Amino acid sequence: MLICSLDNAKIVKIDKILFEKIENKIIELGQDFDKDNFETIKKNLIEPPILTAADFAFEVIYVILAGGFSQKTAKKVFAKICAFIKERDKVFGEELFELFHNVNKTNAIAKIWNERQNYREKFYSLKTDDEKFAFLETLPHIGKITKNHIARNLGISVVKYDIWIQRLGISLFGSGETAKFPLDENVKKYCDKMFENLQKETKLPVGFLDAVLWKACQIGLFSFSD
Repeated sequence: MLICSLDNAKIVKIDKILFEKIENKIIELGQDFDKDNFETIKKNLIEPPILTAADFAFEVIYVILAGGFSQKTAKKVFAKICAFIKERDKVFGEELFELFHNVNKTNAIAKIWNERQNYREKFYSLKTDDEKFAFLETLPHIGKITKNHIARNLGISVVKYDIWIQRLGISLFGSGETAKFPLDENVKKYCDKMFENLQKETKLPVGFLDAVLWKACQIGLFSFSD
């Protein structure tokens, strides 16, 4: 059973009216941000930006840092690392380790920064979203799930299919499945149906719908029960 705390009612469909109420509540609470706020996410998905090599690297670096950490922690470490590397052409993982004690992540960040021009040029040379997804998955410390986070930040409208989104899809269309990774194909279909219905009503990019619904779950506007 899916419950929305805005009216403490059982939810059988997330429609345009409910979505807008949720979006406005999140903004009212000052929670409408990941690295960027809702308005910036929406704008970038409608009109994808062409980033400089440095800005491309920063987007990838943020996602590397965000994996496994809270947004608050990721943003704090991200600010420190950006301040350190933005005036340097090359950096070493050992230098970054002094700022953030995770050797795998700091080595990956150093590689991203040092090869930023090549990575950026390769990404923008690709013609289709599928080609870009495949390329993003080859970046250091990026996998099948985190590539979706980067893709959205780079202006590709994509669903991240994280645990919260899976639980929403299951609650609306499923029959007792469990949210998990690897992503179950049936659960993916439930999520896709949820976004397809909502996108038809709102005309908004699915990547933006995903961002808002994820945040709603994360801050407790939705609750789940058997």
